[in-house]
Amino acid sequence: MDRKKVGRYAVLGILFFLPVAFLLVLYPSTHNYQPLDIVNENVLDLDAFTSDTEEPIVLKDHITVLGFLGEEPMKNAIAASNLKELIYDKFRGFKKFQMVIVMPKGTEAEVKQLIAEINTYDDIRFWHFVYGDPADIKRVYFSLKSKTDLKNDLSVDDVFIIDKDLNQRGRIDDRTDRELEKSSPVYGLNGYNCIEVAEVKNKMSDDLRIVFTEYRQKRKGEFNSDIRRAVDLKGPEN
Repeated sequence: MDRKKVGRYAVLGILFFLPVAFLLVLYPSTHNYQPLDIVNENVLDLDAFTSDTEEPIVLKDHITVLGFLGEEPMKNAIAASNLKELIYDKFRGFKKFQMVIVMPKGTEAEVKQLIAEINTYDDIRFWHFVYGDPADIKRVYFSLKSKTDLKNDLSVDDVFIIDKDLNQRGRIDDRTDRELEKSSPVYGLNGYNCIEVAEVKNKMSDDLRIVFTEYRQKRKGEFNSDIRRAVDLKGPEN
């Protein structure tokens, strides 16, 4: 066999086996990834709230993005639009996913206006608005761990990831690589500012994918990683 043919077969062999080798290297990591931290437990469910759906809207047994748009939701249309385009449209097909926005009673008409503003024809059956008294809204919010205060109109720019067991998910350590190298003080990420596009598009989207991967592996019996819980679980930081 001449050298040209040998060289040709060698190149073809490399082109074939290199991607296979790459996938084999990645494969173990799919079973040993770092789960998304539990930053808070026992988030209050939504039993005190009503909705426009026939079935009650609850957090238990769902993977939920939970938000609060307040007494004048049209003022928060940008936040709702970011959630729609960057989170809801990506994850609406995932099993047990839902987006729930907690609203004060009396905002139903403006919520319909908001829905018309941010959505024209897409399927939003996994996006729910629930309505309750101010005291009940505050109770739910104060059951979360957050560094952001609920505004006087009962809105907040942050949204929160709640898992099927009513645990709030986030990052115990959200430092960048540069901050880690400098041994900067540890800070976490409990909620995601839906006005900040980069935070929603990058951090929140990635974190949700990790949660869905965790539950998928649990169903298959492949999940064997310990989930980190925040050391300080004394109560919310509102």
